[in-house]
Amino acid sequence: MSLTLYYHPLSSFCWKTLIALYEAEIPFEPRLVNLGDPADRAAFQAVWPLAKFPVLRDEGRGQTVPESSIVVEYLAQHFPAAAGLVPADPDLGRQVRLLDRLFDSYIHHPFQGIVSERMRPEGQHDPYGVEAARAKIAEGYGLIAPMIAGPWAMGEAFTLADCAALPALYYADYAVSLDAFPSLRAYLDRLKARPSVARTLAEAEPFFQYFPLKDG
Repeated sequence: MSLTLYYHPLSSFCWKTLIALYEAEIPFEPRLVNLGDPADRAAFQAVWPLAKFPVLRDEGRGQTVPESSIVVEYLAQHFPAAAGLVPADPDLGRQVRLLDRLFDSYIHHPFQGIVSERMRPEGQHDPYGVEAARAKIAEGYGLIAPMIAGPWAMGEAFTLADCAALPALYYADYAVSLDAFPSLRAYLDRLKARPSVARTLAEAEPFFQYFPLKDG
């Protein structure tokens, strides 16, 4: 098989790529990486020295493609079934990329900071940093909510922006509830019902026991 995805089912940024692959029905070989296993980590570092998920390896084109948004861009460029994920129209494409960055920068990244704080050893916690991250997430909700144009982020078309929205909103909801943003709550519910998303979530389900905020 030409495409191999190096990933982990619990990784939020991997979800962005998985949703795109499933949405476009692009065949690939999933390569689950256990970063806690020294041999597995070393093998992954031979593919991508930073050893960060996800990484797509396209043997047919001799390309190694890291970073979730770049992977989706690559799929849109080289696979006709994925072309609609990043519109060819420059203005629409720019709007999709903007939403992708907003979801990542104002919701996804601050949430990951909260998760990292939860995993710190006793005596090294940062309550101030957590509250600042929660405030940034709420700010992100308020910024993005009016920008959702219809059933999906760009209206009728399902795009990279929606692939980015699902992991950001799904996970951040554990730290900052979406209840105060009913339009985003409804949007997340629509996302979770979409087959490509439902499949991604179902594959992650066995690993949720390891998610640090699953207990609230």
